[in-house]
Amino acid sequence: MHPTTPRIAIIGAGPGGLTCARVLQRSGVPVTVFAHEAPAAPDPQGGALELRMTTARTALRAAGLYEEFTAVARPAGRELRLLDHTATVLLQDAPAPGGPDRTEVDRAALRRLLLASLTAGTVRWGSYLRTLHPLGDGRHKAEFDDGHTETFDLVIGADGAWSRVRPMLSEETPHYSGVTFVETGIEDADGRHPDLARLVGDGGMLALSAGKGLLARRHGRGHLLVYAGFRGSQDWALAAGVRITDTEAVRAVLLDGFAGWDDRLLALLRDSDGGFVNRPLFALPVPHTWNHTPGLTLLGDAAHLMTPFAGGGAGLAMLDGCELARALAEDSDPDAAVRAYESALLPRAAQAADHAARALAQAFAPDAPDSALRFLRAGREP
Repeated sequence: MHPTTPRIAIIGAGPGGLTCARVLQRSGVPVTVFAHEAPAAPDPQGGALELRMTTARTALRAAGLYEEFTAVARPAGRELRLLDHTATVLLQDAPAPGGPDRTEVDRAALRRLLLASLTAGTVRWGSYLRTLHPLGDGRHKAEFDDGHTETFDLVIGADGAWSRVRPMLSEETPHYSGVTFVETGIEDADGRHPDLARLVGDGGMLALSAGKGLLARRHGRGHLLVYAGFRGSQDWALAAGVRITDTEAVRAVLLDGFAGWDDRLLALLRDSDGGFVNRPLFALPVPHTWNHTPGLTLLGDAAHLMTPFAGGGAGLAMLDGCELARALAEDSDPDAAVRAYESALLPRAAQAADHAARALAQAFAPDAPDSALRFLRAGREP
């Protein structure tokens, strides 16, 4: 890489990429972020993110946004309940005061906070990376779908599960985990469905049995985020002859799939508001590694896509972005900085991904919930 100030591109405008850009700019390092969506695109998918603050706090403080973040965030419920299909509570765990803290923030609010912190013009909207061409000496020419090209000394892939940068470093692609979540939700559970609110408690609830699960978690303002999880084809709706947009048909299929479960649990599906969203769970192999390649690196899901039972994926991505930016700002040799970042990232990501894979396997094992109970009692929270 050139000894002069390197031209740095971040591909992807998620929490990790935007955190990286913010910390770089605070350190006086210029950077450009390329986002495939249009500037007027709707807010990112999903309602709220739950961050493990032991991970995210470091990134937020390095970005100089911790106080602003606390103004838009809220405490997340910390209790965890494990039930069987009869709604019998097998484990009720409320972490002791001073334990790992969790905070909830709306995805849109976090994104607005990060975007507002960047210099005007940092994000190039509507720029979808088509391919990268190595030019030697660590430089790459980025070709975008509108035909324009730019050359960079460092390209950072922060572009998520189906990264366009990852294939330049790794032959691995995300694989289907064998488990699908179907997402729905319940508004104002405390007021409209107090029995369900009491069942879920102050935090999260997992009801598991023989490879299936009904999961619910409080997500602020009385909202319950609900998932029906099961092993099977990711094309289950097609096989069942229903469209995922046909809410009542999907509801009927899911209720049939959970036939025999306690009616209090089935109410999570029967009484849900709005529609259903199909979310098959994908992950990269564990561990996912790559040989260092000058001029390229990855962060967040592009580097370590894992199933959500690890918890804190957004927080990990933000920490990745923070550590990479600080390494680049503190080392006069950008390539050495990337090497140092990757040497810390890869083992940390492997540990988190292994945790996620084991937690998912135990939660949806044939002998669940017993398998999950053993996992939780061993102190490894799904």
